[in-house]
Amino acid sequence: MPEPTGLTTPRRVLPPALTIALIYLVARLVTLGFFVLAAALAADGTRFGADATVQDLAIGWDGQWYWFVAVHGYPAELPLTDAGLVAENQWAFMPLFPFLAAGLAPLLGGSWGLAAVLISLAAGYGATYVLFRMLRVKIGETAALWAAAFFAAGPLAAMFQVAYAESLFLFWLFLSLWAVSARRYGWLYPLIVVMGFTRPGVLAFALFLGLFGIWRWFSRRREPLGRVEVVHIVALGALATTVGFSWQVIAALVTGDPQAYLLTELSWRRNWIPGDAGGFIPFDGFVQAALFWGSSWGWGQWGGILALLIVLVAIGLALWRAPQVRALGVEVRLWSVSYLVYLLAVFFPQSSVFRLLLPLSPLWGAFAVPRSPWWRGGVIVACVAGQWWWIYNMYALGNTYWQIP
Repeated sequence: MPEPTGLTTPRRVLPPALTIALIYLVARLVTLGFFVLAAALAADGTRFGADATVQDLAIGWDGQWYWFVAVHGYPAELPLTDAGLVAENQWAFMPLFPFLAAGLAPLLGGSWGLAAVLISLAAGYGATYVLFRMLRVKIGETAALWAAAFFAAGPLAAMFQVAYAESLFLFWLFLSLWAVSARRYGWLYPLIVVMGFTRPGVLAFALFLGLFGIWRWFSRRREPLGRVEVVHIVALGALATTVGFSWQVIAALVTGDPQAYLLTELSWRRNWIPGDAGGFIPFDGFVQAALFWGSSWGWGQWGGILALLIVLVAIGLALWRAPQVRALGVEVRLWSVSYLVYLLAVFFPQSSVFRLLLPLSPLWGAFAVPRSPWWRGGVIVACVAGQWWWIYNMYALGNTYWQIP
């Protein structure tokens, strides 16, 4: 696609794929240095202990759950706590990433952890490159390169080299958003399926397709809307919805419990609200979290609710009014709205919320639009500083309830 009118393209010295590879490599070396330092700073009483290694950190936390899925599969009988409630178990983790790593492991001396980290690294590069290609059409090549650099070096960039499914999910997601932007709907059929079995979130993509279809209808005079495109959007929305609920059905069929998946997900919430045996209620998680965090931080419960409302209004105004966000195109804005609504509906926000915001990474393009070198340099510094803060707390320490990645 041609560059947008009025946006200059610098004279290219290296192919874009190689330029992105160099940016990504430098970012990964910085992250590796942070992991080495975090392992050295880990002490007795921290998550990984005084003898921690970079390898321990790379396959820690949820990486252990993915390994457990790869080795043991999924339980036919849900484990229970002493109180008779469903305990944390493998059904919270989708199968594609752990089984893909298990398939690759025999080629790497049988090391599942090495295979998982290599998948994350490769998928992270793919996601960075696709993000650049997707944003280049909207904001120009230079700004898109900066956005890719912000993404590759961002506060949560450690996810690109640990045994988590985030990198792979982001790769599928960015490919899907790129396909919608390019009106290449045929690519989306397999992408939706693999995305849905990599990480939760495909229901947000179903909502995005619904909103996108409505927007296409109202914008059909500016861009003709053919019958084939309508069929694709409707069919893809139905497919994303079906895939989004399929894991719940599979868990129910295997365990015999219709609520197996939802009860498994709710088991993690009890780490913050002990004794909570309530069922899943859409949008209740954020309300409960506002009450919990408001009380924990000394604001009071109503203070927590007020803080939540202020954050939501600020985000809404930024997505609707900020010219830097509008420059990214309607697809990125509709996806951002859809994913935030999905999080509000299903998630209980705690320290993992930073990781769960990664699918909003196309918004890095808004930070790259201002052309001031001081601004862009400042964003990079903030990204790297935030990355160290996150790695230090979650990996060098990781010994309290708000230090869980």
